[in-house]
Amino acid sequence: MTAAARPGVRERIWLRIVCPKYGEIVKFLLWCTLLVLCWPLALLALVLYPLVWLILLPFRIFGIVVDGVLELLRGIIMLPARVVSGRRA
Repeated sequence: MTAAARPGVRERIWLRIVCPKYGEIVKFLLWCTLLVLCWPLALLALVLYPLVWLILLPFRIFGIVVDGVLELLRGIIMLPARVVSGRRA
C-alpha cells in the first residue's frame, strides 16, 4: 500500500506543514478543560510543568550528546566506503 492510498496521510502532512502549532492548541484546550473540571489540579500542573522541564533538561542534553557521538562513529565507519565509491555526500 502506498503512502497516498493510506487514509489520513494528506491531513497529517497538511497539519505538519501548514499548522505546526496544532499540538500546542490541543494542549491548551486540554488544560482549559482541566481548569473547568478541576481547577486545583490545573493550577498544580501549571506550577509543576517548569520544574519537571528543568529536571528533564540534563537528559535532553545527554541525548543530544549521544546522538552526536553516534553520528560521528557512523561517519568514521562509513568513510572508507565513501572514499572507495567516490560518491559525493
